[in-house]
Amino acid sequence: MSEHRRKPPQPQGGGRAAARKAAQQPSGRRGTSSSRGSAAGSPSGSYGQERPYGGRAEARRAAQRGGGGGGRRGGGGSDRGGDEGPGRGRGRGGRPQKKRFIDYPRSMKYGWKRFVPSWKQVTGLCIGFVGALLAAGSIAYAWVEIPKVHDAAKAQNNVYYWDDGKTPMAATGGEFNRQELAFEAIPPAMQDAVKSAENKSFDEDPGVDPVGILRALAKMAIGGNTQGGSTITQQYVKNSMLGQEQTLTRKFTELMISIKVGDKLKKSEIMAGYLNVSYYGRGAYGLQAAARAYFNKDAKDLTPSDCAFLAAVLKGATYFDPAGAPEIDPEATAAKNRVRAEERWSWILNEMVKDGRLSQAKRNEYKTFPNVVQVKKNAALSGQIGYLVDLAKANFINKNNQGIDAKKLSEGGYQIVTTFNKEKVARLEKAVKSVYEKKIDPKKRPKTDPHVQFGGASVDPRDGKIVAVYGGTDATKHFTNNADQTGAQVGSTFKPFVLAAAMQYGKRDPSGSRNQDLSERTLVSPKSIYNGDDKLKIKNFDGSVWRNEKGLEWLQTNDGHESYGPIDLREAMRVSANSPYVQLGMDVGIDKVRETAINAGLLKSSLAKGENPSFSIGISDPSAIRMAGAYATFAASGKQHEPYSVKEVKKGGNTIWTHDDVPKVTTEGIDENVANNVTEVLKNVVEKGTGSNAKIPGREVAGKTGTTDGNKSAWFVGYTPELSTAIDMYRMDDNADNKNRAFLEMFGTGGEKKIHGASFPSQIWHDYMVDALKGTKPSTFPVPEPIGETLYGGGAKSPEPTPTNTPSPTPSETPENTPSPTTPPPPSPGTTPPGGGGEECDPFDWECKWDPGSGNGGAADGGAGANGGNGGGETQQPPPPTEGAHNGGQNGGPNGGGGNNGGLLGGNE
Repeated sequence: MSEHRRKPPQPQGGGRAAARKAAQQPSGRRGTSSSRGSAAGSPSGSYGQERPYGGRAEARRAAQRGGGGGGRRGGGGSDRGGDEGPGRGRGRGGRPQKKRFIDYPRSMKYGWKRFVPSWKQVTGLCIGFVGALLAAGSIAYAWVEIPKVHDAAKAQNNVYYWDDGKTPMAATGGEFNRQELAFEAIPPAMQDAVKSAENKSFDEDPGVDPVGILRALAKMAIGGNTQGGSTITQQYVKNSMLGQEQTLTRKFTELMISIKVGDKLKKSEIMAGYLNVSYYGRGAYGLQAAARAYFNKDAKDLTPSDCAFLAAVLKGATYFDPAGAPEIDPEATAAKNRVRAEERWSWILNEMVKDGRLSQAKRNEYKTFPNVVQVKKNAALSGQIGYLVDLAKANFINKNNQGIDAKKLSEGGYQIVTTFNKEKVARLEKAVKSVYEKKIDPKKRPKTDPHVQFGGASVDPRDGKIVAVYGGTDATKHFTNNADQTGAQVGSTFKPFVLAAAMQYGKRDPSGSRNQDLSERTLVSPKSIYNGDDKLKIKNFDGSVWRNEKGLEWLQTNDGHESYGPIDLREAMRVSANSPYVQLGMDVGIDKVRETAINAGLLKSSLAKGENPSFSIGISDPSAIRMAGAYATFAASGKQHEPYSVKEVKKGGNTIWTHDDVPKVTTEGIDENVANNVTEVLKNVVEKGTGSNAKIPGREVAGKTGTTDGNKSAWFVGYTPELSTAIDMYRMDDNADNKNRAFLEMFGTGGEKKIHGASFPSQIWHDYMVDALKGTKPSTFPVPEPIGETLYGGGAKSPEPTPTNTPSPTPSETPENTPSPTTPPPPSPGTTPPGGGGEECDPFDWECKWDPGSGNGGAADGGAGANGGNGGGETQQPPPPTEGAHNGGQNGGPNGGGGNNGGLLGGNE
């Protein structure tokens, strides 16, 4: 066997440990391999002995050390008797491994140590990070420019005028009450107060104060008074250049601009800018306006004590104005605000002493809180004025084509002519306050009368201009404009849109498809008969029972659970029966009712979604302005005019915009005759129905009452040819937060068992309209043409013909002057009512034919009035049954109808 293949001798003792130790022993100067006795590549022991085999670990470590023998001459070449390997010289290992540019994980370490960076790596990473930040900051600093102070920070006043274009209504420049002060006119004490309160290092810092930010965070964590994390420079930038939105991008921009402002502007410029643009509460922007608002003096006359107080309200006037602001936050009461203001005032004075900006002796002079005048709000916007200004501002911003947005408008300098009539606004407010003071008493009825709200709006039907609104008690105390959308449902005042849809689009054919065109529909007449029963089972247009998503049927109730039986739509509107109009809406289609309401002027966003049957009785919540505008469409014979509140805007004496510049939005409106028929039906509501409180002697009035389920809102909307007005009433706790605000029931409110549209809302409507229309000549509504067909719905049956009651001839002698019984021809529609005794009726005098109590009963089937009809001639066809008309005549009415004894000229029974 060749020696090269001979198995190395095993060690004589010690096992693997001994072999490992032997392998680790240096071989000395003679450790090179023998050219004769060693196998190529095999390690040799000392003095020519073969080295024991050490396993894979030993081989790996040997490879890492470069292989070859130890000693000074280890790794010699074959010409010196050693093995060829990586060894290159005396006592040196093999060629080192090539390192990576970033040696991570580290190649010469094992296990977890490979992932622990070296101190060089850590240091390099930190230096690189800091360098990157500096580079980014430098680039950002070079990139940002100091923006111009936005125009809102130096705004002028806007002047709003009444509708005559001459009488000023309010002068308020984007709500900015400001007068600019030069730095020299600012008291040094005011500068010192804000430095001690807001930014102690203002004179030295570069515009931002990282130490101050950290200090504020630390103090905030442990509680107690703090200065804000923002410097005066940052607050100046935020208030005058960037606005108040809080985003990371805006905050970074604020920091960069603040650094640049601190570098480029003088401290005096920054201080003057900050004090001139800051908001101090009470509508005051800037130090001069604040001095007037709180102390009724000029800024130059402020004492250090006054200045310390004004520095305190800069933290937030809502919580530091001693007058309080509970309408904004219930916690901001006058008492609590006083305590907070005194504490901060005293703290600021003490900080001024501590900072060396005020002597202790001077501080001792101010032991009592300064005398703050109790003028709480900007009087120019009190009462109804604030609501009017807000409406006019929104109308102009949304409708102008000059690119003037809220920001641009806030710069001021505009003269805005509104549509509001000063006298009508005052009269509407007077009418509301009169009813409130007479009827609403929260002290007497603490459970039912608190939180009562009224809203109202009056619109000219001829062009849609809003002439008056009532938004609430005071725009500086009650911030929700009740004339705008409040969420109050409109109830039965929505029914006229259902009737208009039925006359314009028609009832669907029960055998047809869901979406039928007009050729498949039958237009509905107001004379149509519907079932007026309470708890009526509502059906789909095809006769199937309507069910909700839970499979439950819909049983429609009437107010007071009244059942009216078969009743025509005109009468159902008069008594405000619900079930006929709910079923009518299903027959016509909720989509068509919705479309009609939109065409009349209601906003789609204010209408309830879905196909709920109760949609037809007012579960939607349009605003009073929109309801007045939609009823104005009926008053204008179907012409829809968008309500508006600004006629003209000028700047620098030049007209820059008028209402005529508004792009005209084409709407279908309401068919002229449909609108006129609705008006005729609504006239009957006022003359003889639930709206009788709204009657105005000598004037034609049309209108409708509305009350919602749960008695949570009540409405009256009505109109004359000259004016359309909507009044709503509800209860809501405005002091509750948005999540807890809810409509409250009105059972017992004002001493009434239940609030209806026929009560307080109609009284307010009447009182206002009588005053508002004084001096105007009464005019009349157009006379409508007959429309549609008399249909039967909701289970109401068409009456069957009744056999005529013709007397049999008798052989007895008859006096000559006694006329023989005859059978008159059937009456023509609209001229002679069935059973009417031969009297001729006006084609549009529906009451001659249908009104209960008319007393035109026939012999065979005398129509029953309140006390029974007077028997007339025989009839071929009985009249359709109506409310209160239950077939008198031969069998007698409910209270004694015509009876058999009515002869040709009529009897008395």
